Amino acid sequence: MNRLDLKTLRLFAAICEEGTLNGAARAAAIAPSAVSKRLAELERALGCILLTREPRGMRPTPAGETLLHHTRRMLASAEQIALELAEHATGVRGIVRMLANLSAIVQFLPEDLRAFLARQSAIKIDLEERPSGGVIRGVAEGAAEIGICSGSVAALDLRSTLYRRDRLVLVMRPEHPLAGRPQIAFAEALGYDFIGLHAQSSIYDSVRAEAQRIGRPLRLRVHVPGFDAVCRMVQADMGLGVVPEQVFGLIGGAMQLAAVPLRDPWAAREITIVTRPGTLSPAAGLLVAHLTQASGT
Repeated sequence: MNRLDLKTLRLFAAICEEGTLNGAARAAAIAPSAVSKRLAELERALGCILLTREPRGMRPTPAGETLLHHTRRMLASAEQIALELAEHATGVRGIVRMLANLSAIVQFLPEDLRAFLARQSAIKIDLEERPSGGVIRGVAEGAAEIGICSGSVAALDLRSTLYRRDRLVLVMRPEHPLAGRPQIAFAEALGYDFIGLHAQSSIYDSVRAEAQRIGRPLRLRVHVPGFDAVCRMVQADMGLGVVPEQVFGLIGGAMQLAAVPLRDPWAAREITIVTRPGTLSPAAGLLVAHLTQASGT
């Protein structure tokens, strides 16, 4: 296992990518004999053949494919470590990894994160968008310290804190028969076609579950990846859409669409902050405190 140093792994990856020892030697700026020696020592140390010699070059064996997969992950992690330590050397006091669903990213996080970073300029935030279920899994598996997701998704063994509340609205063209109502029950809209968010969206899950509960089919025309796409499809007269009210204010109004609030209890949602039990890093603790304070809870 001592042969699994980063230099040897880089050479192995270069052989796989270049297809020849000479190509890997040129990429690493060392002699081909040195590359050949490293490869032989690596195969001997691991006890298996990693590459097969063919007329047109070298190709990984099944064992070599396995090593290449892990090598690429290890080299990427090593590069990330170097980048993050370089940021610490230039004054960054902490890096907070966050996962958040689309609703939180569009509605609330831009202003909340701007206010936080104005006060904590030495902290960097690495934010990734995932559906609510993916946020839960990511935080549970350690991919991020903080997650923001729909409160309707089971939080496993994570600690959950209220972040914000929102309400879902039915989006339609202004001439639609349902437009102009002060509010509406979802059941009244089930006779019309719908535009659905992607299948992993908590909003789509709620819409589908309510149609099943009522016992009527959901006339789904198409799945789209985001709220802007939902509104654009509604604008093109493809059907009705369901989005958060604040999202409609940011996107739907500019498209000259109409929105009617859904009066169903499930349409009033909670968005929660999830973290693993235990102590957060100082930077993550500051961010959670700021987001909780911003929510007024």
